[in-house]
Amino acid sequence: CPVVLAPKNSSVAMPPPADIVKVAIEWPGAFPKLMEIDQKKPLSSIIKEVCDGWSLANHDQFALQHADSSNFYITEKNRNEIKNGAILRLTTSPAQNAQQLHERIQSSSMDAKLEALKDLANYSRDITFAQEFINLDGISLLTQMVESGTERYQKLQKIMKPCFGDMLSFTLTAFVELMDHGIVSWDTFSVAFIKKIASYVNKFASDISILQRSLAILESMVLNSHDLYQKVAQEITIGQLIPHLQGTDQEIQTYTIAVINALFLKAPDDKRQEMANILAQKQLRSIILTHVIRAQRAINNEMAHQLYVLQVLTFNLLEDRMMTKMDPQDQAQRDIIFELRRIAFDAESEPNNSSGSIEKRKSMYTRDYKKLGFINHVNPAMDFTQTPPGMLALDNMLYFAKHHQDAYIRIVLENSSREDKHECPFGRSSIELTKMLCEILKVGELPSETCNDFHPMFFNHDRSFEEFFCICIQLLNKTWKEMRATSEDFNKARKRVMQVVKEQIMRALTTKPSSLDQFKSKLQNLSYTEILKIRQSERMNQEDFQSRPILELKEKIQPEILELIKQQRLNRLVEGTCFRKLNSRRRQDKFWYCRLSPNHKVLHYGDLEESPQGEVPHDSLQDKLPVADIKAVVTGKDCPHMKEKGALKQNKEVLELAFSILYDSSGQLNFIAPDKHEYCVWTDGLNALLGKDMLSDLTRNDLDTLLSMEIKLRLLDLENIQIPDAPPPIPKEPSNYDFVYDCN
Repeated sequence: CPVVLAPKNSSVAMPPPADIVKVAIEWPGAFPKLMEIDQKKPLSSIIKEVCDGWSLANHDQFALQHADSSNFYITEKNRNEIKNGAILRLTTSPAQNAQQLHERIQSSSMDAKLEALKDLANYSRDITFAQEFINLDGISLLTQMVESGTERYQKLQKIMKPCFGDMLSFTLTAFVELMDHGIVSWDTFSVAFIKKIASYVNKFASDISILQRSLAILESMVLNSHDLYQKVAQEITIGQLIPHLQGTDQEIQTYTIAVINALFLKAPDDKRQEMANILAQKQLRSIILTHVIRAQRAINNEMAHQLYVLQVLTFNLLEDRMMTKMDPQDQAQRDIIFELRRIAFDAESEPNNSSGSIEKRKSMYTRDYKKLGFINHVNPAMDFTQTPPGMLALDNMLYFAKHHQDAYIRIVLENSSREDKHECPFGRSSIELTKMLCEILKVGELPSETCNDFHPMFFNHDRSFEEFFCICIQLLNKTWKEMRATSEDFNKARKRVMQVVKEQIMRALTTKPSSLDQFKSKLQNLSYTEILKIRQSERMNQEDFQSRPILELKEKIQPEILELIKQQRLNRLVEGTCFRKLNSRRRQDKFWYCRLSPNHKVLHYGDLEESPQGEVPHDSLQDKLPVADIKAVVTGKDCPHMKEKGALKQNKEVLELAFSILYDSSGQLNFIAPDKHEYCVWTDGLNALLGKDMLSDLTRNDLDTLLSMEIKLRLLDLENIQIPDAPPPIPKEPSNYDFVYDCN
């Protein structure tokens, strides 16, 4: 494509065609050229004529790249991302650059080698360069340098320790960036390489850069290859990882927990409980509580996510018991039920009544099982054959009876001695409660890629789920009495009471109590009476008047309310949002920011090094997308990035936060919102820009709330009261203050 210099004496400024992009192109030692590039022409033709302009031969050895901090090469695939006003740089081609760096990193000069590895770490972020370097078997070269080069560098380390650390850091950084593109399979690496990386976790504890990259490599190995999981699990122990949690660097702590989570997640079912026991022996929970959760600093999003993942994986250990039916013939399991009876009624029963008949003992057991609240009084084991909650309910009941014996005996005896039919059957209630708690904590579900919802209180106790149950069963008993529920129609009463109990628990969890005691305290303030008040207040706020005049008034004012919501959404888009770049292979703190221009004509976006504190100025966002070019907005599984192969496609929560902007013939801008609220704001705002209806749940809720408020204001009794357009004037000061009475 011809490269045309901007006309000097044009009398009429005509808008450039859509396929013409105005750019500046740099070349070292020469003045930049302002040019117009025709996007319909082959990229090779453009590069040839740019080279001809500077009298450079062998144009096939050159390429164009962005002159910003990314330095990414421009290819036929990504050339549509070039925007008007972009600054490009003429440079050596990716193949030529890869060949040169491949040779330079093998230099005998340590200074030259260090500089080459630094450049390699930088260029490896670009997939175009990465493909060329990998084609030269560059990954194998780096792994060989790690495997065998360390011994050679040990002598150097004694003489030039900083140089050695930097060299290894850049080598590992380049490796991580190259592997992150997903071009090379993780299954290709040797045991020697894994051993070396694992050894760095111990040797370089003081070198944050090397330690961080080593942990990142181990995490990716475990997550991406079953064979490598087994090899890594043999090389790295929990004991080796624990000290990194006791430091002060939150990023190292995050990567350490990520490795533990990866090992936990990929462990075979029969090994997972064994690993949990090791974590308990090493006091992982206590160390995380002390050095992470209670540390004198805020927990960032990535750390919150890893703590959430650990919380989910820990609770998922309960899945086996939750899905195990009780075997009525298993004597060991039946002994648990006998123990429940013994603890509750031992004081009442006759001491070692050996002379009593078998029939008498059976009758006594049946009576006691009825008092314990089981459905099947003759054989209570049958109550635990439904899954979920299976044997987990019986485990919880036994824990409560043994560790909170006074509360257990009080609840059982209190309800077994009632004669007003308002008793709360402990057995049936415990089974239903266990099932509900498993649903609340999503026991058995895989952790989400985006969720950060961890609860500090679950890191306060080694048996947090059981303690959680103990608090909630006492709450259920209390709420049952407050609601004066009866056991005659247990299913009906259960449904009503369980709804209230679930609401009490969810409202208390929402406050993120820091300990189980604090959670218990929150529940005490959420009695049944308080829940009724909250419900009534919410009902009044959301009251829906159905009379014809009210419906007509609603219909009349709805357009102006929708316009108000629309303006709020557009204002939020103008403020902008920071989006996380998700990677199915390895989570990283990579961000990009997008915001709408104040005139609502252009979307500005660009990559960020870290999450911003506040708004990002338009001029710092390099890329632009005119709103007029947007063809459609798609969501969920219709998004291009959700159709690609990978773990994200399978994740329901990620699907619910995904949306894409489609423009031109094949252009796309892919988003994964940080949460449901931002998802609704952006999809509403983009639909409003395209002149379409805003259909999100957030819009419906806002519309209902604002309509209700507006109608209540208009229905106030203001007859014969004239509301002034302006506030009344402030009266003049009085001539004297004789009317003031001094109380003193």
